[in-house]
Amino acid sequence: MIFSSPRSRRLLLATLLTGSGLCAASVNTASLISSAASVSCIGWKVKGICYWLLCTPFGCSVKTSVKVEHFIPEAVVSAYSGPGDNPWTEMSAVSGAAGSGESSVIGSQSGVSAGGGQQEMKAPGLRKQNLHFHYADAYGHPATSLIGGQIAGYSCKSAATPFVPYFVSSLDALVWRSGLPESLYPEALIPGQRELGSQAGANMWGNIYPRSGFVTQEDAYKSAAVVAQRVADVITRTGQLHVYQPLVGQQSPGYWPPAPVKENTGTQNHKWQRLSPTLSTTCAVFPDTGATVSQDGNYAWALWQPYSCCKRRGQTFLSSTDFS
Repeated sequence: MIFSSPRSRRLLLATLLTGSGLCAASVNTASLISSAASVSCIGWKVKGICYWLLCTPFGCSVKTSVKVEHFIPEAVVSAYSGPGDNPWTEMSAVSGAAGSGESSVIGSQSGVSAGGGQQEMKAPGLRKQNLHFHYADAYGHPATSLIGGQIAGYSCKSAATPFVPYFVSSLDALVWRSGLPESLYPEALIPGQRELGSQAGANMWGNIYPRSGFVTQEDAYKSAAVVAQRVADVITRTGQLHVYQPLVGQQSPGYWPPAPVKENTGTQNHKWQRLSPTLSTTCAVFPDTGATVSQDGNYAWALWQPYSCCKRRGQTFLSSTDFS
């Protein structure tokens, strides 16, 4: 979409790093990189064996290589209360600049001023509705290339690019504030479909659809987590009716990128690492426990996803076998 050339990405990074002292936020690039050195989150393991056909002038033979799987920090997903309040210091100015372009017309149609995102909505003269609104962004994790693809055959390449904006809610303001057309989808209308948590388990956090910035939830942390889950749901798929950059890998011989993020599937296709307001050294999935409620309404998580790969040992990939 943008920042596609290596030179432009270097210029962007230099600009962000030199301007990092302009905005106060909870995490910075250095702390994000250090936090990615989490054995718990990476979860490296030998998954199986790959088979390759190697042909030479002297004949053909079958070669094998180890198939490994591990998680990679793909994106930093933030949910925050106002333009420019992104907890990632270097990106808060970028998010603020994008927020300045929101139309006042969009704000009047949604009932919320386009210049501000009240963390908790209350209609005048009525009881509190527990309706929260969050801005949200997803930028490529700065450590995604440091962990992915560094050791051929034992480290898989990430589909993400550091610092690239995969989703900026201010640029998706029409859908992000109105919830249309997704509020008319079956996923939004049929109870029990696409819900984070469950009523039966007494841990219902919210609906994934419509994937907008509004969440009805008493707990501020849970409402922000629902928004983060919605953002991950969008960016890990193609063809969604949002303004975004898909974060989707292309499968190739000996390389298996992750499936789209799906709630209530355990760690099958994603994990979350808390970054702000407190930084965690471990990963979990929503609904999680032990979270700290932010005083300023700003939250950030690292989205980790699993990749599988094996080293090429021949011209033709034959098959792979996974250990049970």
